Amino acid sequence: MSIQSLFAPFELKNLRLANRFVMAPMTRSQSPNGVPSAEVAAYYRRRAAGGTGLIITEGTVVDRPASSNDAQVPKFYGEAALKSWSHVVGEVHAAHGVIAPQLWHMGVVAPHKSGWLPPAPFEGPSGLNKDGVLTGHPMTTGDVEAAIDAFATAAGHAKRLGFDCLELHGAHGYLIDQFFWSVTNRRQDRFGGASLSERTRFAADIVRAVRRVVGEDFVIILRLSQWKQGAYDFKLAASPEEMAAWLQPLADAGVDIFHCSQRRFWEPEFAGSDLNFAGWAKKLTGKATITVGSVGLSGDFISGFQGESSRPSGVDALIERFERGEFDLVGIGRALLSDAQWITKLKSGDHAAMRGFKPEDLATLS
Repeated sequence: MSIQSLFAPFELKNLRLANRFVMAPMTRSQSPNGVPSAEVAAYYRRRAAGGTGLIITEGTVVDRPASSNDAQVPKFYGEAALKSWSHVVGEVHAAHGVIAPQLWHMGVVAPHKSGWLPPAPFEGPSGLNKDGVLTGHPMTTGDVEAAIDAFATAAGHAKRLGFDCLELHGAHGYLIDQFFWSVTNRRQDRFGGASLSERTRFAADIVRAVRRVVGEDFVIILRLSQWKQGAYDFKLAASPEEMAAWLQPLADAGVDIFHCSQRRFWEPEFAGSDLNFAGWAKKLTGKATITVGSVGLSGDFISGFQGESSRPSGVDALIERFERGEFDLVGIGRALLSDAQWITKLKSGDHAAMRGFKPEDLATLS
């Protein structure tokens, strides 16, 4: 095994990556009034210059009245925000990087600790939060169709601004994921249903709408997770059969790459096989996959956000899984947040110089 195998180029449709490393999206809340600053652009440029194959931005919200609970989370609509995103793209490309926006709608979420509120109630498939309690607005059919259009419009902006591909945020209990989950989706129309495959229709319709806008050669990534915030051991799909029923309609709709979020990438997804989530997604759909979850760190990311530090650790298990074809790309989160040169240091073997994650790194754009 050799770490150099992860530095092989990757090509899919019009996407060309110098290596297999992807910067995972991480919310930074450093965009006043939703407009990315010059510091945000410089932050992404440093990761591109540091050798990251593909940068996926922090979640950037689509044009719905309550798509965000945080005034500092970037928008992907409006003249000022889009002009700033164009600057971000230019900075990353100047450093010979490749970049995708992560398009996001938070759905029914708790108000932000700042006390800021959007101009309309939070909206979700049934208005229910993760505990099944009505705390938001149940979306009408018109609301659902408008949300689909908002994702498609944002996708058009992404292509026009020169982004190299895009990601849809369908994980971690946010809007798209709320449609997947029976606890938050009690709808009786075509966007609901008793089975997971029925509850994929909202996401599949978004993917189809995005595909119509961006064309066939523009890569669409969809980030998914089994777990939910506050329910870290939960599984939407309890078996490979259920996972196939969930993922195949999304693949058929036009997803090119599944970004499979786990707490720990090395953990098997189902009993009787050591394949992780990304491994199963690739096996079941034949699509390319990104594995992510505490890659290169000694502690899982939940511990990190609870105030525990993590230090660089070995990646032998990652290389072994990659070389047997379990996944195509590797998402790096906290390690890249702490050290913009992490990829370059990994390639050169300068492991002693790799910075470990510290919780205070979350508050900076270093």
